Amino acid sequence: MDKIESYWNQFKKEHEIQASSYEAYSFGLGVEVEDELASLVQKGIKTATTSTFDLYEEGEHVPQAGDYNVILDGSGNPVCVTKTLLTEVVPFNQIMAEHAYHEGEGDRSYQYWHDVHVDFFSREYAEAGLVFTENVPCLCEVFEVVK
Repeated sequence: MDKIESYWNQFKKEHEIQASSYEAYSFGLGVEVEDELASLVQKGIKTATTSTFDLYEEGEHVPQAGDYNVILDGSGNPVCVTKTLLTEVVPFNQIMAEHAYHEGEGDRSYQYWHDVHVDFFSREYAEAGLVFTENVPCLCEVFEVVK
């Protein structure tokens, strides 16, 4: 059994959770950023995230309220479990400063969040052979740390 599955099974046992499914992932790209963002989640500072809705592939799980997630650091080690509380599809240019603040990154300002996400999403879209615009639909997710 791998370390992620073991971590998940221990969590289920400790919290008497019957759920059998979970997603395991890290935030960001690159070990340093992934470590930093995992730490922010673990500390309860980062309680939200945003992904580009159009880039979910057919059949890929789209986050929804009630989901459990094993958050990984940059080395693929589990650091905590979160539970998704809310998801909402919103055009990028209509995401509120409050959501940006809850993402917990940088100085937590809307401008910081905006600049980082334009850069990140532009690269994601380019890799998919598409062009990012500020009206693309985004999945805004709010979660809480449960372990």
